[in-house]
Amino acid sequence: MIQIDHLTHVYPGTRKLPPRTAVSDFSLRVGTGEFVILSGPNGSGKSTLFRILSGMALPSSGTVTIGGNDLIKSPHLIRPLLGVVFQSPALDKHLTVDENLKIHATLYGIAKGDYRKRRDEALDWTDVKDRLDQKVDTLSGGQARQVELAKVLMTNPRLLLLDEPTTGLDPASRRNFISTLRRIQQQRGMTVLMTSHVFTEAEDVDRVAIMKDGHLLAWDAPAALRAMIGKEMVVLQPSDTAKVARILRDEMGLAVREHGDELRLEETENGAGLPLAEKILERCRSDILSLAIKRPDLEDVFVHVTSRAPTAP
Repeated sequence: MIQIDHLTHVYPGTRKLPPRTAVSDFSLRVGTGEFVILSGPNGSGKSTLFRILSGMALPSSGTVTIGGNDLIKSPHLIRPLLGVVFQSPALDKHLTVDENLKIHATLYGIAKGDYRKRRDEALDWTDVKDRLDQKVDTLSGGQARQVELAKVLMTNPRLLLLDEPTTGLDPASRRNFISTLRRIQQQRGMTVLMTSHVFTEAEDVDRVAIMKDGHLLAWDAPAALRAMIGKEMVVLQPSDTAKVARILRDEMGLAVREHGDELRLEETENGAGLPLAEKILERCRSDILSLAIKRPDLEDVFVHVTSRAPTAP
């Protein structure tokens, strides 16, 4: 559904600021019917890539094909395929739920005779289907996001683009939004590309792309990404990071990754963490504030692919 080849986008400089490369030689393939999350920290280039895919910005170089059509040469063939949910709310808070949906339906050319059926189908899963006459500014953040998603679902898009749609939602609303989106995506066979810097949102999707500084660092199914760093790892917080890191490397011959005030030792087999933790405590107990043995998650994968390579004597 999406084919990106060697995409680069550079924001021009000003008198005070030099040019800034937001996306650099980025290539990616998203298959039809896949749910993909593009993850990474703020400033990694996710939103710039989203703007390009949604037709709001032209890349400096490279090509993008959506549904077999060139994004630059044939945008008019791509727009009917898309549904877009922006990071910033795109609802008029002074209008009712129904008025917002009617405006969107009119812009997309949905016939008046089809509107009610499309609207009711798009709202069926939500908490706002009985609040059509309620103004948007009286809804909770989670309910407003439901209206945002229902709005784009009315047009039956083949490709749904969402830019950090859970921003501002509480954890319960975020989980509900993602699980509902996943269910609708599977029912409709839609392709979904969603940007997020919350790694927990990416644990149950088809594939995950991890970006940093405009570069694609990793791209695979969540389980495959977690397998990169084994089945178990030891994470410890020392009182003196440099001192304990030196002991683990120089005296114990361990490969250590530093992440902030943490030291991480990645293991490959179940059960290897406990004996290793015991050895570390025997040698460094007085210098360790906390120690945990855990299974890697996608945030650990991000630390793995972005931190410097571990060193050992």
